[in-house]
Amino acid sequence: MDYVYDKERMSALLYQIVAQQAGDKAELWLRQKAEVWQQSGALQQFNLTFSAIPRFIGKNQIIIDSTQEAALKAIVPGFSVQGWPADRVARAWWLLQLPVADKTAYVKQLETLFDAAEMNELAALYGALPLLAFPEEWTLRTAEGIRSNIGTVQEAIMLNNPYPALYLSEAAWNQLVMKAIFTDKQIGRIIGLDERANAALAAVLTDYAHERWAAGRTVNPMLWRLVGPFVNETSFSDIKRVWNSENTIEREAAALACAQTTYAPAIELLRERPALKAEIDADVLNWNLLSEKLN
Repeated sequence: MDYVYDKERMSALLYQIVAQQAGDKAELWLRQKAEVWQQSGALQQFNLTFSAIPRFIGKNQIIIDSTQEAALKAIVPGFSVQGWPADRVARAWWLLQLPVADKTAYVKQLETLFDAAEMNELAALYGALPLLAFPEEWTLRTAEGIRSNIGTVQEAIMLNNPYPALYLSEAAWNQLVMKAIFTDKQIGRIIGLDERANAALAAVLTDYAHERWAAGRTVNPMLWRLVGPFVNETSFSDIKRVWNSENTIEREAAALACAQTTYAPAIELLRERPALKAEIDADVLNWNLLSEKLN
């Protein structure tokens, strides 16, 4: 399957967003380039335009209204361009102009762009992963990007991007989450965090926490969000350690982890602090709010 969503609606909406915020001159340039590309089909023209977009569209931060936000997510759940630089949105739109009738040619062209891309181009390509045709073709590229040491590229893959949760294997997904934690990314902005939680990841994270504690270092409280559903007799001692922390946010994280599990001792532990349990039951305390406190 090429596109797994309504590509025409997405293309029209992205173009509207770029045109509204980049100005008439930039919109005219983009429209003319699209006309030339449609007439010539020359890949060199396509690649040159992809590279030139920042010079003509600019890098102003895109601000979309709630209607546009909802429309984007109605087409591709979880996808948004809120806060993106204008050139990244334009590049995402430009990628949608590639023909998909020949899958081999399409994949080859995208691979060429990835291979030749500088940092901002890579961020645009990875940010557009949810929009690319033949989504199953980009898992290895995504895994490669996760191993990147470029923060902008890492964030384009990890944060507010629905592609990894939908298509990565468990091993690659776990690598993404671990890399996000290692590099102090905002864990709460990873889409699919709860849905893709798994016992293997929880075990690796508890080992990581032990290493941090042994070195006298702190542990990101959001880590316990991924351990909570898999608390057992081994990891329960870790939860109790965090539960008894002098740090309020850590204690709240332990309480939230206890609220996620069916492990009886953890459920009983949460009952010892009825005020915290009441806040969780009333949704006054949740992982999203805890994430906001941390950032």
